[in-house]
Amino acid sequence: MTSDTHALPIYLQDHIAGAEHAIDLLERMRDGHADDRIGPFANELLTEVRKDFETLKQLSDAVGEGSSGLKNIASRVAEKVGRLKLDDGGRISFETFESLEFLVLGVHGKLALWRALEVASTLDVRLQGVDYSFLERRAVQQEETIDKERLALARSVFRPEPGPELPANVEPAAA
Repeated sequence: MTSDTHALPIYLQDHIAGAEHAIDLLERMRDGHADDRIGPFANELLTEVRKDFETLKQLSDAVGEGSSGLKNIASRVAEKVGRLKLDDGGRISFETFESLEFLVLGVHGKLALWRALEVASTLDVRLQGVDYSFLERRAVQQEETIDKERLALARSVFRPEPGPELPANVEPAAA
């Protein structure tokens, strides 16, 4: 197997694009849900995601450029298209549920990123000096927290009409 000198910078830039999309989505959720539980939830998560983003940017800066301007433009266009679909208009709705599901998937990808970089750091000094174990634990916690909220929303989003809502003390079944 041969090494691709462009693979690591491209990999990091791909994750930076995903993190930018997640930050934008969390900002919209925070601002659009200031009057319900989703706003504070998104704001708390946003703080951690921004910290992870800064770590990722520092690693990318250390590794060097790996993304073309065209790729960045394509990423931003895809993000704008995604915004149309995931705009819940400030109502807790199916779009809110889908936004949380997108975030669960993104955080799972971030966990995979930290694990891969931890392995690669044994061979690449540019990736050293980062507490990957901490970042992995935080990603696991984020994924669990988001998924818990997502499953709580499933209770109302997928409830047949008309029908009684489940009592608040009934926990969703673990996946």
